[in-house]
Amino acid sequence: MRYMLIMRDSQEAIDASKEIPFDEIIAAMGAYNESLMKAGVLLSGEGLADASEGFVVDFDADPPVVTDGPYAEAKELFSGFWMLEVSSKEEAAQWASRCPLGPGSKLEVRRVAGPEDFPADNEWIQKEEQWREEQADRASR
Repeated sequence: MRYMLIMRDSQEAIDASKEIPFDEIIAAMGAYNESLMKAGVLLSGEGLADASEGFVVDFDADPPVVTDGPYAEAKELFSGFWMLEVSSKEEAAQWASRCPLGPGSKLEVRRVAGPEDFPADNEWIQKEEQWREEQADRASR
């Protein structure tokens, strides 16, 4: 099963992180990432640039409205993620609880839908499976 761990930080967490030497933050995250890799459960993971560099596409209008960040209405910002391949929801929770985050941070853990969650006879599901195989072939070269 694949699970996505979505890191969400409040302003409290962002402010608190400024009080910790950056090398300590990197070392703690590096050790956590290394433990995920050594266990063979890490598929990918990335930190995100500041929200001021992003934008939101709002589909309440036609055409959709694009608004540059930062997002004043947001109480928490999505600041990074990990994709894990684990055997169960419980294992995903165990890995998530080991993440070196502090007060004001949360990890939202979501199972990633797989082909088994959709009708196998659907044309678009079949095409997506072909696309995944093509991507895997390109990645292996």
